Amino acid sequence: MAHIKQTKRIRQRSGTSMRRTLRREAPSTVGLLVDPEDFAAMRHYRSFTFDDHSVYLQQVESLLRTLTAQGVHTTVALFDPEDYAEFCTESGLDPDEPTSRSRFTAEIAAAGATVAYTGQPIDTLIPLLVSRAVRRATWEYATMLLAGLGDCADCGQDIGRAAFDRASHLLMRLLDTAGPGTHHVVCSMPTESEQLLAALHTVRDPAGPARLDPSEGAEFATVLAVGVALETQGGVVLRTTAPGAPDRVHGWRLDRGGLLPLTAGEVFNAYCTDADTGEPVSPESGVEYCAGFDIGADEPEAHH
Repeated sequence: MAHIKQTKRIRQRSGTSMRRTLRREAPSTVGLLVDPEDFAAMRHYRSFTFDDHSVYLQQVESLLRTLTAQGVHTTVALFDPEDYAEFCTESGLDPDEPTSRSRFTAEIAAAGATVAYTGQPIDTLIPLLVSRAVRRATWEYATMLLAGLGDCADCGQDIGRAAFDRASHLLMRLLDTAGPGTHHVVCSMPTESEQLLAALHTVRDPAGPARLDPSEGAEFATVLAVGVALETQGGVVLRTTAPGAPDRVHGWRLDRGGLLPLTAGEVFNAYCTDADTGEPVSPESGVEYCAGFDIGADEPEAHH
């Protein structure tokens, strides 16, 4: 009898150990209400028991730390109450159920903007998550615009695809011509209803090509492609940082599917003017405002 009990205890401990191992290998996702307005909207549900946003954020941060201490890889997703209500309506779910919130969180983790939790404070995590969500929304909107343009009446090309190929080529030519250093590139493209912005960071060593994050590159090229396809008056700004030298800022304007260099004066005016008020902004110390350089970019051509 004692032998049987001992065998059961061993099996129980073994099962517990295996479950703990599996738990560490099963990723977790936490949906986060980043601002008081979203938090207030969720308080309409009786099953949502928090009544203070600050306390809620503290509890979320504590949960993230606990999961990390257990060896669980955790991502944080932006929880939007309006999207949640729409999701529940379309899925036939009761929005006042914790399981519905869990299902929605899993959905946005698979298709939405997320940030991996690596121990960063919640005050650092929130702006990063919001920025990621804005980037994704911009990319989705730009992709929708390109997809809706159809084929060129003259040459039969898919206008959106041809514009994306052209924009990708322009981006790579820009980075190749920029030379070594740490580069921050910003693209601004106006549309009828939105001012689209995209940014990317890249580092290029003297002996190799620029190291570019694929998702950032695709997002940037998509926004630039909207300007190429719609022939808008967009612009691109490049800021380069290199050891032992002042930062250099260059600029270009979009013109008929190409990037035309701005003069040093135009770059200065663009960089030192408040975009909202039009008022002058003091130039940064240690920064050189330079003319854009010629990036060539012969192929591929934009649609006819």
